[in-house]
Amino acid sequence: MNTTSLILCDNLKNTASLLPTHLNQHLRYLDMALPPKFAGQKLQFAHPPASDSAVAHTTHTLEFYLDYCCPFSAKIFRTLQNDVIPAIKANPAWASSLTFIFRQQIQPWHPSSTLMHEAALAVLRLAPEKFWEFSAVLFDEQQDYFDVNVVNEKRNDTYRRLAKVAAKVGVDADKVFELLVISDKPGEDGALNAGNKVTNDVKVITKMNRLIGVHVTPTAVFDGVVQDVSSGWTKEQWIEWLQKNVV
Repeated sequence: MNTTSLILCDNLKNTASLLPTHLNQHLRYLDMALPPKFAGQKLQFAHPPASDSAVAHTTHTLEFYLDYCCPFSAKIFRTLQNDVIPAIKANPAWASSLTFIFRQQIQPWHPSSTLMHEAALAVLRLAPEKFWEFSAVLFDEQQDYFDVNVVNEKRNDTYRRLAKVAAKVGVDADKVFELLVISDKPGEDGALNAGNKVTNDVKVITKMNRLIGVHVTPTAVFDGVVQDVSSGWTKEQWIEWLQKNVV
C-alpha cells in the first residue's frame, strides 16, 4: 500500500464516526477487531483445529452491541444464554464455525449505563473468564440501577453495589471497587476530572463503537454486516437464522 493509500485509510478511520450508518457499514475492515485486553468479551465454542495450511482457520463472527441498562439488551442476552448458546454447543458444525463477541455499548441517556459498563470493564481486567457470567447477573439485576433506584445515591455507593455483583460470580469486590472508585481529592497533577482506573478502557470501547456507527441496542453484526434480528426472537427463529447463515 502506498503512502497516499495509508493516509486515505487513516482519514477514513478518523472520520467514520461522522458518516451515516449505511456508509459506516462499508467500512467493514474496522469491524471485528478485539484488543487482547478485552478478550473476555469473545465467546468461542470450539478450539480452532490445528492446520499446516497457510490460510488460518477463520470463523463467522456474530457481534452483539448491548447496554447493561437496556431492557431489550437484557432480553436478547437471556435468549442467547438460555437457548441459542446451548444449541450452538450441541451442533459441532456451528460450534466450530462461529464466534460471539459482546460489544459494550454505553447509552448515555441512561446515566447508570456508564457505571455498569465500567464495572464490567473492571471484571474484564481482573477475571476475564468471568465476564459473561458477570454480565448475566448484571442483566438480571439491571433494574437496581435504573434512574429511580440511583437518583439519590452517591456515585461511589453505586460502584460499591456493582462490586458486590461481581463478588456473586467470584470476583474480589474490593479489587473491583478499587478500579471504580472516584477520589474526592485532586490528582497529583491537580486534575479534578480524571475519572477512575477504567476510564481509559471506556474511551477505547466508545471510540471503537463510534467507528462502526452503532446507535440502537441491541444491534447484531454478522461478519461485519448489521443484521435484522430482534430481542423478541424465539429459539426457533434463531435456529432458523443459524441454519441459513452459519455455513
